[in-house]
Amino acid sequence: MREIALNGQKRAESGKKASKLLRKEGLVPCNLYGEKKGENGLPEALAFAIPMSEIRKAIYTPHVYVVNLNIDGTTHVAIIKELQFHPTTDALLHADFYEVTENKPITVGIPVKLNGLAQGVRDGGRINLSIRKINVTAPYKQIPEVLDIDVTNLQLGKSIKVGELSFEGLEIATSPEVVVCSVKATRASRSAAATEEAAE
Repeated sequence: MREIALNGQKRAESGKKASKLLRKEGLVPCNLYGEKKGENGLPEALAFAIPMSEIRKAIYTPHVYVVNLNIDGTTHVAIIKELQFHPTTDALLHADFYEVTENKPITVGIPVKLNGLAQGVRDGGRINLSIRKINVTAPYKQIPEVLDIDVTNLQLGKSIKVGELSFEGLEIATSPEVVVCSVKATRASRSAAATEEAAE
């Protein structure tokens, strides 16, 4: 996975009013969850804030990052777990980070990359990508930037499902029945097939 460095500062206060003031200053309220647990046994959050100008480079991108998070001089290795956006303006309201270690497996969605020219496309069809990411589980050091899928032998009218894929060192967490990509017949391919049938 790609890595990115972000700088944050601890939040002295929490709550809606404090969060609103932070956003006015161009900061995004965030929480970092890790191994530390509170008295109730639930994960304890470290409340901090990141400038919007910083965090946007990790969000508005097709890439998935491991974040080297510097909070008041202390570094934490984390992934972005959840983002909350305003329902009408799409402005980022809040971000949750999850601390990771080299040995502990994490589950994260990794972008799919289709490689090769499908046979069905050569026959006049059109390839259709149904999902952009597949969830995989592994220690973060073993997770690649993209999941390469060879579509060279994919025939017209056929599809590739998640259950047909395997990646070394990765456990696939997405349902095996989910269709990743398929080759759909086009008007041109249908008329070509009809012409061939008529010729025969």
